[in-house]
Amino acid sequence: MKHCIFLVLVAFAAPLWAQDKPAPKPEAAKEEPPKKQAAATPRKAGKRWNEDARHCLERPTNTEIIKCAEEYL
Repeated sequence: MKHCIFLVLVAFAAPLWAQDKPAPKPEAAKEEPPKKQAAATPRKAGKRWNEDARHCLERPTNTEIIKCAEEYL
């Protein structure tokens, strides 16, 4: 049983080892990635995923509920 598990692991890992590694770029050729532009709607600094968002369910339409709840993702 242990031999079978080992063979399966090797079978999945072999293609990863076979891939070519990209050549490192010289430091002069490195480019900075473009900076992201600010979002259309400003967001609060911290995530609120640990807070309760049930008050959003009291909104009248589904669209308003979704917009309210997105702040907590």
